[in-house]
Amino acid sequence: MAFGLIMTFSASAHLEGTPKVIKQGIYIGLGLIAGFFVLKTPISFFKKHSGIAFIVTLILLTLVFIPYIGAGKIGGSYRWINVGLFNFQPSEMMKLAMILFMAGFLIRQEKEVTGSLTGIGKTLIIVASSGLLTMLETDLGATIIITLTALGMLFIAGSFFKESLMAVAALLGGFSIYIYVFDPVRLERALSFWLNDLWGKDGVHQTKQALIGIGRGDWTGTGLGAGIQKYTKLPESHTDMIFAIIGEELGVIGMLFVLFSFAYIINKGFNIAKEALKHGRKYSSYVAFGICTWFSMQVGVNIAMNLGLMPIKGFTLPLISYGGSSMIFSIIALAIILRIDMENRSPYSKQRDYV
Repeated sequence: MAFGLIMTFSASAHLEGTPKVIKQGIYIGLGLIAGFFVLKTPISFFKKHSGIAFIVTLILLTLVFIPYIGAGKIGGSYRWINVGLFNFQPSEMMKLAMILFMAGFLIRQEKEVTGSLTGIGKTLIIVASSGLLTMLETDLGATIIITLTALGMLFIAGSFFKESLMAVAALLGGFSIYIYVFDPVRLERALSFWLNDLWGKDGVHQTKQALIGIGRGDWTGTGLGAGIQKYTKLPESHTDMIFAIIGEELGVIGMLFVLFSFAYIINKGFNIAKEALKHGRKYSSYVAFGICTWFSMQVGVNIAMNLGLMPIKGFTLPLISYGGSSMIFSIIALAIILRIDMENRSPYSKQRDYV
């Protein structure tokens, strides 16, 4: 977070208005306060109230479309609720709410999800309920993260490969039909990325500028604050494209630092999930696994799109990119993993999950 705050300052210092670094500091402060209370809360509390959290998040996803409550159409999307200090993004909350709810659902429906199409059908309904709303917001990035995280949890819970593959095929088919019929612009953008010459006149401008910046950085970078792509060439330099700024100003060394830092955090998280499972605490294990899967995919996709390996989507880099909702819920998610680790180490760690 400290590294991200420094890079946010560098990537946004040229922008007008309230300095982004000050707002980011406030978001980090709010996230740490929330994380402190999460650390004091037993995981059984989240298990007991995960259904309420899921329903409340679905309602919030609906409110973004309501005039005078939602922040309106920003950048072609309805994703935010204006809460004064910042625009709250319910889809970020859904990433965590889905994990907490799915973990409990998989335990309650263990027999069905591991050997019955009925369980797979229920899972598809749960995932589709949030996926439809996030797709209507035109937040395809959040839809992909939430869906794949839920399916990953389904597979780790013991669902057979055939049933898991059927669930993936059903959801991919539904998303494809939706995009083809209701959102052809996204299909056109994807095809333009894969089929057109990147460096030709029809190439993707944002991707080209990100690669130019990374190329300028070479191994050691141009120096902190000395990058030039952020001024006029590279849109969203302090949010989705901040990894390219890291590459330009800190070089390959800076990018590797970020990669190894995330690899360390995520590996620790998976080990915590494994340890919880050893003690028979399946709910805690599924939650930790889901959070680490979410972080793995979001980090991987963000870096891939900055390196020109994937089309540009609305994926922030957790703990580093500028953004209130993303920062706060990323901190809360990590606090939950730390709470699970605390319970793993407690004298009662061999006690199974009970509510």
